[in-house]
Amino acid sequence: MARLQAMRPAAARVCAFAFALLAAFATETQAAPVVAIDDAGRELRLEQPPARIVTLAPSLTELVFAAGAGQAIVAVDSSSDFPSAARAIPRIGDVSRIDVERLLALKPDLVVVWRHGNTTRELDQLEGAGIRLFRLEPQRLDDVVGAIERLGDLLGTEVTARAAAAALRQRLGALRRGHANDLPVRVFYQVWSSPLMTISGKQIVNEVIELCGGRNAFAGLAPLVPQVAIESVLAADPEAVFTADERGNTELLRRDFDAPAFAAWRRYPRLSAVQGRWLYVLNGDAISRQGPRIVDGATAVCGALDEVRRERRAAKR
Repeated sequence: MARLQAMRPAAARVCAFAFALLAAFATETQAAPVVAIDDAGRELRLEQPPARIVTLAPSLTELVFAAGAGQAIVAVDSSSDFPSAARAIPRIGDVSRIDVERLLALKPDLVVVWRHGNTTRELDQLEGAGIRLFRLEPQRLDDVVGAIERLGDLLGTEVTARAAAAALRQRLGALRRGHANDLPVRVFYQVWSSPLMTISGKQIVNEVIELCGGRNAFAGLAPLVPQVAIESVLAADPEAVFTADERGNTELLRRDFDAPAFAAWRRYPRLSAVQGRWLYVLNGDAISRQGPRIVDGATAVCGALDEVRRERRAAKR
């Protein structure tokens, strides 16, 4: 018994030393800098995950929330309205103008920037004041998923971000597999009716169309959002016409032959899309924002093209 008691102080000292080592290791790990490369190819180094974040585009706000760091956002742009928690966050401007003084007063640790959307002059002002910027602009569907993972690594929310990214990746994979062998459907995507504008093959919505087995009638044009003539659309004879509802409608998709945006096409009853009444209005935010909800938009587009195929097949019987 005496020998056992004599050993206790020594054992206690060993335990104390071990705990000290663990504490030192944990402190060192927490203090390790976070290093990331943004979409402009710039290296960002943070001493620790940022506690105060500003996002300057609605897609970026959605991506940060999806990555699990929404509670750290202290300001957003005027268009950030999703998820609902984003509506309660202070606004500091829009794509064309940022209230730089107000943003600086918030003392953010990081500003997440829409790479080709936000004003360069104001971003230069922020960097000149010592604000750290992370430029982000997903160009492809897989980039959206990857952006959530990258933000998780940067913002210290890796577990949440990787789970959210995995769920989106699984949904995209299921859509790709499910539509890999579908018969093609000719598609015209109407960005704007006057002047008449569409998307080229470089735009992320084109990837959505192709994922669903659609064929964008103007994929080969050079501009990202080219202007086209009515005659060119008639010559392409699309079987489905899509447009985005920018008025805040919460429906993902509705089949709407009488929508004002389609007035020009109703004058051409021989157009395949008009004959089949395959005119669709999509939720603009879900399909146009380069954020996690674009997978919802893709699901809606695939459903619409499936409908076209079914009715096209039935009409040939």
